Amino acid sequence: MPRSIWSGSITFGLVTVPVGLYSATESHGVSFHQYQRGTTDRIRNKRVNERTGEEVAFADIVRGLDEEDGQTVIIDPAELDEIAPGRSRSIDVTAFVDLDEIDPIYFQKTYWLAPAKAENGKVLFAARAAMEAPTGSRSRTS
Repeated sequence: MPRSIWSGSITFGLVTVPVGLYSATESHGVSFHQYQRGTTDRIRNKRVNERTGEEVAFADIVRGLDEEDGQTVIIDPAELDEIAPGRSRSIDVTAFVDLDEIDPIYFQKTYWLAPAKAENGKVLFAARAAMEAPTGSRSRTS
């Protein structure tokens, strides 16, 4: 089962559907593991506290910045979420356009959107059917 690269919701007026975004393409390159020479022992990278030498759980890692005066500014992921401008977990559909109205320069990679849970499928597929309907048969609401 592919893993979503983004999760959130898509909103059509008063209807909100939890969705996931998936990459529609995949790399076909060879991916190698690392082994110790002369053995079949895999090599693993660990997150280790530089001072104590002890391994640190991923959940206990935060970001920080070393200042010129020797001080370190620690930033919690929740703080980054609060200050990140324009980040959202929702997609609001406000209008539909024909495909030929979109400049191909915006098509760097292809993705697909799917319901986050099977029970959300009916609503999302109904919305897709509405988007596929001829332009004249769609009703517009503001």
